[in-house]
Amino acid sequence: MRRLTLSVLSLAFLAACQSGVAPLTDEDVAALNNLTAVNIQATLAGDCAAANAVLAEDAVLLPQDGPMVEGRAAMTAACEADETTTQDFTITSVQIDGYGDLAFDRGTWSQTFVTEDMAEPLTIAGKYVVISRKQADDSWLWTVLIWNTDAPMPRPE
Repeated sequence: MRRLTLSVLSLAFLAACQSGVAPLTDEDVAALNNLTAVNIQATLAGDCAAANAVLAEDAVLLPQDGPMVEGRAAMTAACEADETTTQDFTITSVQIDGYGDLAFDRGTWSQTFVTEDMAEPLTIAGKYVVISRKQADDSWLWTVLIWNTDAPMPRPE
């Protein structure tokens, strides 16, 4: 019981210490929404470099059913090696929040894609969390991306 009390008090103290950090401004939220728009547009155009321009150089991707991918260059290389063509891509933000130079965005996504060996396009949907950090020039970049699907991916027969 004593440990629980100390833990609760410690969390309350940490929360109180954060009160001096400014919440996100409307401009910050607009900039974060713009990152999403840029990523969607570039993904639909098949432009991996432009889609990943919203990432910090040391960004980390934590995808479903796959190993962690570290760094913008590695993510761009993986994107360029992918043989799928995205036909539709939607990201719907449910919550954007943060303080100071750190923000998060959580929401849902859906993507319709096709490959050469697919008879017809496949649509998948899921949820995500993106953590962003404000840069020295006051721009924002994605630093951590976590996503997964709402249902298991179909497996080839």
